[in-house]
Amino acid sequence: MLTYPLQETSPSRLARIKSPKDIRGLSLPELTALAADIRQIIITTVAKTGGHLAPSLGVVELTIALHYVFDTPRDKLIWDVGHQSYAHKLITGRQDRFHTLRQHKGLSGFPKFQESEYDAFETGHAGTSISAALGMTLAKDIQKRNNRAIAIIGDGSMTAGMAFEALNHAGHLDRNLIVILNDNEMSISPNVGAVSSFLSRKLSGRTMRRVKAHIEEKLNSLSNVGENILNVLKKSEESFKSFFTPGMLFEAFKFNYIGPIPGHQLEDLIETLETVRDTSRGPVLIHVLTTKGKGYKPAEDNPGSFHGIGPFDIATGKPQKSAKPVSYTEVFGRTMVQMAREEKRLAAISAAMVTGTGLTRFAEEFPDRFFDVGIAEQHAVTFAAGLAVEGILPVVAIYSTFFQRSLDQIIHDICIPNLPVTLAIDRGGVVGDDGPTHHGVFDLSFLRFIPNMILMAPKDEEELRHMLYTAVLHKGPAAVRYPRGSGEDVPLSPELQRLEIGKGEVLLEGGDILLLPIGNRVYPALRAAEGLKKIGIDATVINPRFVKPLDADLICSWASRTGRVVTIEDNVRQGGFGSSILELFSRRRLYGVQTCILAHPDLFVEHGPQSTLWKDSNLDSPAIIRAAIKLMNT
Repeated sequence: MLTYPLQETSPSRLARIKSPKDIRGLSLPELTALAADIRQIIITTVAKTGGHLAPSLGVVELTIALHYVFDTPRDKLIWDVGHQSYAHKLITGRQDRFHTLRQHKGLSGFPKFQESEYDAFETGHAGTSISAALGMTLAKDIQKRNNRAIAIIGDGSMTAGMAFEALNHAGHLDRNLIVILNDNEMSISPNVGAVSSFLSRKLSGRTMRRVKAHIEEKLNSLSNVGENILNVLKKSEESFKSFFTPGMLFEAFKFNYIGPIPGHQLEDLIETLETVRDTSRGPVLIHVLTTKGKGYKPAEDNPGSFHGIGPFDIATGKPQKSAKPVSYTEVFGRTMVQMAREEKRLAAISAAMVTGTGLTRFAEEFPDRFFDVGIAEQHAVTFAAGLAVEGILPVVAIYSTFFQRSLDQIIHDICIPNLPVTLAIDRGGVVGDDGPTHHGVFDLSFLRFIPNMILMAPKDEEELRHMLYTAVLHKGPAAVRYPRGSGEDVPLSPELQRLEIGKGEVLLEGGDILLLPIGNRVYPALRAAEGLKKIGIDATVINPRFVKPLDADLICSWASRTGRVVTIEDNVRQGGFGSSILELFSRRRLYGVQTCILAHPDLFVEHGPQSTLWKDSNLDSPAIIRAAIKLMNT
């Protein structure tokens, strides 16, 4: 059995660091020891709280070097995605709260303005850092300030088109922008695409440096002739970079390319950053080679599993799993494999989240019909449209929060031409500890207004299977929205059934009030109905199944019969499922029906356990009971 021993560290040494000013007087050996201390507290904390372990372990030395060289918070550090900012939080005065990482009312797992002045930009999605840093650089120039903005972007985020849009603009403006390329060869899943191959350290790492040193040595040995040739080569667009490194790519964007440099050698990092700080003019990109999960062998060996992980045992690296029903994501993945064995036209698309969306087995069994496009959600949707035009049945599996990035493509490239593309919307609703940048509480609102879109949400994992099958067989765009986490532990039938589009089901009949929950709120509504019955209120519970089209006749007939309706959804109130019911009642002129909408309020929901967030937004069973009683008394 693997056992991982914790290294001996000095808590008091780290405790003396109250701000980045406290590290700037340390010697190189002291900084190296500090890096070990930071690494250990990240490991021990994330083992208890869960979090993004491997990304944060990979940038400990880089974080120290950045704060050592630059005058933060006057100089701005912008962390792309932001899930690698744990060392940054420890250095910037948040040690006493670090144990609350990702806990309800505790520290966020991402940079947040309200937490610290050192958090220069709030991030959570990939590819935004260069754009933000460029904006800050221009603002500084307009206001005649001389501080710097530094974007730290992983090469996984370099698959995002927005990053290249920002590089293009920055090169055109020719301002003093610094970009750090944190090259760890991974995003969440292994990187894909030509850009990732181009950045591969097979070309840019030790081999390139050895070849370059060998050529320089040989030319220098040729006396004056060799020296002259070497000078010519260095003046000719720095030919070593052009032929042996990714520098040619970034210099095409008019960036000065530096690197690659080792990302865990503090002396090299500090020397390079100081040189750039003091001498560089115009945009510069520093290519830094790091190891994801550095310092914790289980994370180094399996960085994908330790990218984002729940509580785990440090000695073995194994997650502390409790016995739970199968997750919606697992059921989705199994159903995709089952359908693909029968339907040879079925294809699956992921945006750098193969494991996260449950498609690992599909990718292994059907490699010719599986496509990981990288962190490029817009491309994923339009790529799916192209497949559909030629007779393929594509399923695009992306988290709800990331589908937000592809709204234009959903409207323009799928729904206007009415193409048979299925959107598998994982993590619909609140997701828990990752917070507002990752909650999927807007999709019902931004998808239901689009013509030609069929939108459904299953009450349990069994219904997810049938909805996915229905969506794939539908002759136009369809979206299936399902939550993060475990299902309801219901039996799964071996056969898939095609549901009638726009038809709901009555789960419980009662004459006093109608409960209309959608998706993962159906079972809480059924439990609420049981509680209401105990106090003499008989509730009807309808599972609408479809947000669009609604089963108008079924809903309106029961609404007319009871005269009181409570809608419940794990989505924002504005424009969501409840709004669609009010619109329906208006169209049908059911003006006498009293209606209460239970949904997330008009604010960004913070991080915390899903059960806590549902309770806070009045979406759990007790809140449904309270809403029903109040409506009965009006």
